[in-house]
Amino acid sequence: MSFQDALGAAAALVEARLVAAIEDAGDLPVHHAMAYGVRGGKGLRGFLVMQSAALHGVEEARAVTAGAAIEAVHAYSLIHDDLPCMDDDALRRGQPTVHRKWDEATAVLAGDALQALAFELLATDVWAGELCGSLARAAGARGMVLGQAMDMAAESAEVPLNLREITALQAGKTGALLTWAASAGAVMAGDDDSALRRYGDAIGLAFQIKDDILDVEASAEEIGKATGKDAGAGKATFVTLMGLEPARAHAALLVEEACDALEPYGGAADTLRAAARFVTERKK
Repeated sequence: MSFQDALGAAAALVEARLVAAIEDAGDLPVHHAMAYGVRGGKGLRGFLVMQSAALHGVEEARAVTAGAAIEAVHAYSLIHDDLPCMDDDALRRGQPTVHRKWDEATAVLAGDALQALAFELLATDVWAGELCGSLARAAGARGMVLGQAMDMAAESAEVPLNLREITALQAGKTGALLTWAASAGAVMAGDDDSALRRYGDAIGLAFQIKDDILDVEASAEEIGKATGKDAGAGKATFVTLMGLEPARAHAALLVEEACDALEPYGGAADTLRAAARFVTERKK
């Protein structure tokens, strides 16, 4: 199976599991907003969970549930990130953002409910304690939320962030959830997750560098959301600090590091290697 086929298959399974859990919760506007917020994404985080699980002999049903959990957290983060008090975006995945389609209160509640649903899903697993604890760290004030808070603070800072600070910021904001997803299969199997964590750390930064590149090179129509906002706000990014071509080269180096980290798995990890290359080759 090609990488694109594997990604599509995993995304379909994970999205179906997640939508079914949402529909089981009720039929109010907040539930419809939740389902709207999880549909149409690349499904990369759920895919990483399923691939890492397959490498460690974890059954597919467990992997799909954990994949649904991380995609729920990711969707919640996007819904909240799009709010007027945060990035104030009108488009996400080529569609109106949740607060534009409904209202701000519904968007806040939909995000809150998706975050709670993630932990409800994980709680069904035998490794619930380890998975829930590590996801809480990755999503919370030590990971994604910390990165977002640093990003917001940087908007009003008198001195732009330097490269070391941007790297630390994005390791939380973007990288933490990707690293969790990449290593979840090893955790579910009770195996060493160090190689997959190195892989996840590398693709997390490469993913953000590519986002910074797309913000400069792509149009809103191509990527389904507003572009040029970072430059308009005067924010430091990998591109503004390094330059476009050096940033592209650094992302390519990170992809090599990610692939090298998979050496213990041999050819069984070729689909994950393809995922690493996809991170910098994607068009949106």
